[in-house]
Amino acid sequence: MSHLVKVPVKPGLGRHIRAGHPWVFKKAIEITPRVPAGSVVDLTDEGRFAGRGYFDPFSAIAVRVLTTDPRETIDAAFFERKVRQALESRQQLIDFEGTNAFRLIHGEGDGLPGVVVDLYAGFAVMKLYSAGLTPHRPLIVEALRRAVPGLKGVVGRDEVGRDDADVDDEKGNGKVLWGAEAPQPLEILERGAKFLVDVYAGQKTGFFLDQRENRHLLRRISKDLDVLNCFCFSGGFSVNAALGGARSVFSVDQDADAIALARENFTLNGLPAAKHDFLAADAFELLESFKQEGRKFDLIILDPPAFAKSQKAVENAVAGYASLNRQALAVLKPGGLLCTASCSARVSSEAFFEAVKEGAYNAGVDLTLVEERFQPPDHPVRLQFREGKYLKFFVLRGR
Repeated sequence: MSHLVKVPVKPGLGRHIRAGHPWVFKKAIEITPRVPAGSVVDLTDEGRFAGRGYFDPFSAIAVRVLTTDPRETIDAAFFERKVRQALESRQQLIDFEGTNAFRLIHGEGDGLPGVVVDLYAGFAVMKLYSAGLTPHRPLIVEALRRAVPGLKGVVGRDEVGRDDADVDDEKGNGKVLWGAEAPQPLEILERGAKFLVDVYAGQKTGFFLDQRENRHLLRRISKDLDVLNCFCFSGGFSVNAALGGARSVFSVDQDADAIALARENFTLNGLPAAKHDFLAADAFELLESFKQEGRKFDLIILDPPAFAKSQKAVENAVAGYASLNRQALAVLKPGGLLCTASCSARVSSEAFFEAVKEGAYNAGVDLTLVEERFQPPDHPVRLQFREGKYLKFFVLRGR
């Protein structure tokens, strides 16, 4: 591999790369190579090999590290090996009873930075978050084809040039990269619940698989409760609350198409949609109107889009979380449950905790944290890449 372009990093950074951090920013390299996007390069620290990765001239992250082993070649066998390892990990750690949808490749957590692959009822939906991955796309598709038993097809949902796989993106257009065309919409199973997923144009890859276990929690705790689900998207939490025997479920989302899909998902699960409420509206405005009406709920779910899409936005995001939770607590019955989430990687668990605490103080509600949850095992976090620990989910009881 001596023919690979060598990219020197600033002195001392080699130890972080060797320890396993997968990102090397443009400002951290001494000389920017003049090579095409996707070129595999060797990172060196004072002449010593530190890591091998792919180059992206269009991103602030100039090199994403694929291996720290100088003997490892980045080829078709490498990608197939990574996919097989990821699949074996899921098979060991996930309860697949009544479930046929999960994340197969979680980027940095699975040693393939910038690559996200979700499996939906036998169809793989892939997003690439770097222009440096585009030349490697055929190898990744072939790796999926060879490593995933019974794979029906691969849909591409590229988001080239985006550095943050945790940020909710706008709807896009997917295309078939291999195999059969996935149904529109595609029906999946999650813990026995059925959902319709648009793998071609829905947000992210079509569904938010990272909340799977938290949705199942709602099924266990919603019996005989009046539930409000803000930012409901296609009704994942709402369906589970209703399946758990909720007395009523009010689902709100700004996206009218999402609300329509949520209603369809109720019907798909044999739930009488007419018994529940669905509204395309601004959640903040609805919470205020409920407060004015004096309407209250036993259980409220807050799962908003990422508030912090850049480092500069963190302070405003924390203030936003505090405000949102304050508004929700104003319509929570005494003794009720608040399930509140943040998917902003830049907002730490500690900062989110403080935001919820401030919201509770301003609402005059004494809250108790009864459970703290994070992302499930198919969204693994490398210890050297704390940025990968993005999902926070608190279950709190008011007094």
